[in-house]
Amino acid sequence: MKKRILVIFGILTLTVIGFFVAKRINLNPNYKVGQKIDELNGVDVYYNGGVGNVSGRRLSDGGYNLGLKYQCVEFVKRYYYEELNHKMPDSYGHAKDFFNSNLKDGEKNKQRNLNQFTNPSKSKPQINDLVVYSGTTMNKYGHVSIISNVSENEIEIIQQNPGPFGKSREKFDLTMENGKWRIKNNRILGWLRK
Repeated sequence: MKKRILVIFGILTLTVIGFFVAKRINLNPNYKVGQKIDELNGVDVYYNGGVGNVSGRRLSDGGYNLGLKYQCVEFVKRYYYEELNHKMPDSYGHAKDFFNSNLKDGEKNKQRNLNQFTNPSKSKPQINDLVVYSGTTMNKYGHVSIISNVSENEIEIIQQNPGPFGKSREKFDLTMENGKWRIKNNRILGWLRK
């Protein structure tokens, strides 16, 4: 019985160690960390390898914190800074923290100086909206992306750091239900708009 418990404990330990190592290393031989893989309006999207990889902090020329290099937060903050000339009053925080669950649909998120909409919302998502996702067991920090295209029944997002084999662009169904727009993804908390 002791031997069986030791074997199970050993397997669990190796599994946990493997999980944490895989989140930090590059498992995809087709890309190198820091390699440009996409762009939106001239703002580059970089490959990050494992979702937990960190390659230092990126600051603007004036010292504004854009985030940890090649993470999802760094891309959206860099995009808002370079393309939309927007600095967030609170320049720190994990991806899921961009959404303030205490606000009502359409209220101003003062930490980000952006209007916040819940999923679902009376306001239809728009190009350049910042989309906020909840955390998961595999990624407790959540995720953020930017809407790059909107049609009547679909949105396209662009993202940085979706994982070693994830794509920089994804599409989600967009529906109108009971007078509100819903992005069909259970992890999407809502969207922010300048």
